[in-house]
Amino acid sequence: MKKVAILLVLVLVFSSCKNEEKKPKIKIKKPVKSEIRFGYKLDDYKVIQDTIRNGESFGAILDRHHVYYPKINQIATSIIDIFDVRKIGAGKPYTILASKDSLESAHVFIYKHDMINATVIDFKDSISAINYKKPIKVVEKEAKGVINSSLSETMDSLGLRPNLTWEVADIYAWTLDFYALQKGDSFKFIYEEKFIDDTISAGYGKIKSAVFKHKGKHLFAFRYVKDSVSGIAEYYDQNGSMLRSQFLKAPIKFQYRISSRYNLTRRIAYYGNKVRPHKGTDFAANIGTPIIATASGTVIESERRGGNGNYVKIKHNSTYSTQYLHMRQRKVSKGAYVRQGDVIGWVGMTGNTSGPHVCYRFWKFGKQVDPLKEKLPTAENLPASIIPAYKKFIQPLKDQLENKKAPIMKPQVVKETIVKK
Repeated sequence: MKKVAILLVLVLVFSSCKNEEKKPKIKIKKPVKSEIRFGYKLDDYKVIQDTIRNGESFGAILDRHHVYYPKINQIATSIIDIFDVRKIGAGKPYTILASKDSLESAHVFIYKHDMINATVIDFKDSISAINYKKPIKVVEKEAKGVINSSLSETMDSLGLRPNLTWEVADIYAWTLDFYALQKGDSFKFIYEEKFIDDTISAGYGKIKSAVFKHKGKHLFAFRYVKDSVSGIAEYYDQNGSMLRSQFLKAPIKFQYRISSRYNLTRRIAYYGNKVRPHKGTDFAANIGTPIIATASGTVIESERRGGNGNYVKIKHNSTYSTQYLHMRQRKVSKGAYVRQGDVIGWVGMTGNTSGPHVCYRFWKFGKQVDPLKEKLPTAENLPASIIPAYKKFIQPLKDQLENKKAPIMKPQVVKETIVKK
């Protein structure tokens, strides 16, 4: 009997285990966390994302989403000190947070200026607007390369975008002729790149320091703010001399050639090989190449006239003016103030010209002179009183640039900094 009882117990236990195995397992779902963007819980709204079309107005967009003109006018008037709704631009993305009922009327309009900045307009109950900035991470990187053909091709081979190439060209525009770079010249620079959500690039930040090795010389550049009140940064060499001059060497950044110089006895084929004074310097470049102001000043002429074609003339001070001829298109109007390096037009072939170029004319006391032979004024260097502080500031940057052990490489991360909104 004892053996029978034990056997029955074992059968019952085994049967119980098999039944347990047959029972379906219950999966416990973790609650899904609602996404919050721009301070709003998205689950509470119908989210509509779109892009502003050509000719589309703020009013037209809201009207399409069941907000009507008395309210639209009230919104536009209430927030004009923060955001002028008349200035929304075609191609800009926007988000509308609408009600989840059958009407789906808009309650919030979010205008995205760029990847980081947005204006949030809330008119669900009362009307308010704020400028919103996404938190970004600033990553400090270093890159170096050797010139094989041109700076732009070398930078491109490193995976760097063209706007960073232009920044480097800006820094060295006064001290380095990029057209004269030689195979084997090299560079290294320390720069910042900005990221949203850790992985989405939001563009480049400051170039902190750089060095070009050209014709056996090391051309250093260090970004430095000499006056904390103004907060204006300039680039200086290792001795505290400013890299920027009052005038740029050329009205085109790089990838140009001088096709004709200032020459008062030049014979011109266009005019039957007759002697016609050429009072400008011709910089040949591809049609559409940006033309830049060689110094800051006020536009005193911007028009199309005769053999000059489309041209712009800038007055820099009581002594100097510059003129830029044969543009395909002008970007600036008479009376506008332009800063050195601003794009004022694009290379073309308007007027009397046999090829695409910009004829650059340089005026001194109302007379046209050869800018390549003028001793032009230079910008202000650092005062002797702050040179010790400057040299202490640049020493670690200089050490980093001169690290000869580092091989040629793709840009690498040096350090990361989180910048909160």
